[in-house]
Amino acid sequence: MTIFSMVAQTRKYTFQRPKMGSLFTIVTYADDSLALSKAVEQAYQRVDVLNAIFSDYSETSEISQITQSAVKTWIKVSPDVLNMLKIAQKAARISDNAFDVTVGNIVQLWRKARKAKQLPAKKDIAIALSKTGFDKIDIDTLMSQIRFNTEGVRLDFGGIVKGYAAQEVVRILNENGYPHSLVDAGGDLAMGTKPTDIEGCWQIAISIPNSKNELLPQFLSLKNKAVATSGDMYNFIEFNGKRYSHIVNPKTGLGLTHQRNVTIIAPDGALADWLATACSVLSTKKAVKLVKRFSYTEILILENKKGQIKKWKSDGFSQYFFSN
Repeated sequence: MTIFSMVAQTRKYTFQRPKMGSLFTIVTYADDSLALSKAVEQAYQRVDVLNAIFSDYSETSEISQITQSAVKTWIKVSPDVLNMLKIAQKAARISDNAFDVTVGNIVQLWRKARKAKQLPAKKDIAIALSKTGFDKIDIDTLMSQIRFNTEGVRLDFGGIVKGYAAQEVVRILNENGYPHSLVDAGGDLAMGTKPTDIEGCWQIAISIPNSKNELLPQFLSLKNKAVATSGDMYNFIEFNGKRYSHIVNPKTGLGLTHQRNVTIIAPDGALADWLATACSVLSTKKAVKLVKRFSYTEILILENKKGQIKKWKSDGFSQYFFSN
């Protein structure tokens, strides 16, 4: 996904820092650069806190500590973990487990496979699947604690945490008096309202599947929304002529093989993020049906089938399109 700048304005500020394994960009408008810098610093600190909680690359993150300590033992968790688990549990249920944060073992297998350029063994996938599913977790919301009732369960919030973080940054900037902001968390976007003296909204472009540079001719025109696009443009492995995505099917343990981009427009970054992942796994018909269950939420699916781009979208998606 590519961000296109709006009409130039003297008080436009752009900040970029590497966060959560991606470039984390903040675009906002302000009259006082010093006050804005303090608000942006607060926002980036919030992202660092979330990364320290949810990173599965760090052995000291809260999620890693839970993986090591919560086997048949109740572990107190932070409000962010509890909140994310409640969102993820509902997402798993409503998506028929197309989105599932208990896929950590499966994700690890495919991460190693991409490095080794070798598919995971079927027995390893079977073992990982046996440790996947929300039935393996007990959640006590009253006491803010969880435990695993099965050994070896591993959590992975990669399909939701960047959208959640982007939305948190928008919230913090808004609370500090900067409502005209857009946040790009490695392709997961959250945005506030448009600058008051600019016609139109934030303008977003959508990539075509299996293409790094080719875009749809229409752009999205949005405000007070979140956008997430899920696809395999960069993270995949090719084996025996078949391309396997970094996105895995929680039911089969296999990387997806269809070349599809799913773009979700939603009121909230976490919702947009997990829906984009789930709808990449589901059939196109089920994906569109799932999105219809959420108010003010739309979907566009672009799938490359033998060099031809097929398109599916929800009824309300086109209202956000405009031609440049």
